[in-house]
Amino acid sequence: MELLTTIIVCLFAGMGAGLGTGFAGMSAAAVITPMLVTFLGIPAYSAVGIALASDVLASAVSSYTYGKNKNLDIKNGSIMMAFVLLFTVIGSYVAGLLPDKTMGSFSVVMTMFLGVKFIVKPVMTTKEAMQSVDPKKRVIQSIFSGAMIGFICGFVGAGGGMMMLLILTSVLGYELKTAVGTSVFIMTFTALTGSISHFIIDGDTPDILVLFLCIIFTLVFARIGARIANKASTITLNRATGAILIVLGVVVLGANFIK
Repeated sequence: MELLTTIIVCLFAGMGAGLGTGFAGMSAAAVITPMLVTFLGIPAYSAVGIALASDVLASAVSSYTYGKNKNLDIKNGSIMMAFVLLFTVIGSYVAGLLPDKTMGSFSVVMTMFLGVKFIVKPVMTTKEAMQSVDPKKRVIQSIFSGAMIGFICGFVGAGGGMMMLLILTSVLGYELKTAVGTSVFIMTFTALTGSISHFIIDGDTPDILVLFLCIIFTLVFARIGARIANKASTITLNRATGAILIVLGVVVLGANFIK
């Protein structure tokens, strides 16, 4: 019975995280962590490590799918990634100097806000309009955006995928598919460094079965989500992404409430 419960929880956690990653570039940690903590009693720090490890392959396969469909900006994404990683460390350091803060709901609020935004005000930017921006200006935008995203994520400890999607679509003017593709490309590396550091700092070996199941289920559903997203029309993708983000936000809020 305990084994069946573990499989079911990991299946639904991986399904939500995978679809969120494939459709919207959402970090698996926002979905998997509260579900593992609430329903399987896994310590929060270990659960975050498992969630980030699940993010790595899911983001990588999603990134590959978006790249294959020419919906990925590797050049500017790489620049942004470097500054996200650097300023995440700075943000974490600054946060450690301040009194305790309650920022756990930041990622959930950001997720639901973006969900409503994509439905009410869809991102209809075209690739032509996106590519008309001066390359030098785009590089500068990537540097400042990466620094801002990294600092905020390091400071509050969550919300990376959603912050990137918001900045890429609303500030940098990316069309939605390229924004998601670039976001999951960056998350592949941020999740890798995050998961390694979590497991090293934690010291204890994570639950291998839970880790394996979460990685596999998240990978499978991220692949499905990314393939569907790349074939969908812009307006359909906006609505589907919005609906998925709102549902996932409600689920995570429910899990946090139960906890």
